Amino acid sequence: MKTTKEKLDTIAKKDGRFSPDAIKFVYEGLSYTGKNIVVETGHVSGKQLCEGLRRLAVEKWGRLAKLVLNEWDIKTTRDFGEIVYLMIRHKWMSAQPADTIDDFDNVYDFDEVFKNQFRFN
Repeated sequence: MKTTKEKLDTIAKKDGRFSPDAIKFVYEGLSYTGKNIVVETGHVSGKQLCEGLRRLAVEKWGRLAKLVLNEWDIKTTRDFGEIVYLMIRHKWMSAQPADTIDDFDNVYDFDEVFKNQFRFN
């Protein structure tokens, strides 16, 4: 018997920590990272995904990237990991045996990469 995956909106509402938009952004970021960052095929590491999400956020929102992410309760790279592991539990993503949520700890500082990189002349 084939089981269907719960929709991302439903997963977000049941979990309650992050908005559906945050979860969709991280899911979109996996594809973005696979296309733009990862050289080898198949696996995206936590660090690589964080870098892909950083680039995608800056492309989408520029100086407002940190504001948008914070509005969705994403304030650290660990929050990206929490969303990834939520999606893993619901079969939207998968992990390798060596992967852990700790791979997302302190990959970068949000102020540094989303705020301080933009300088006004």
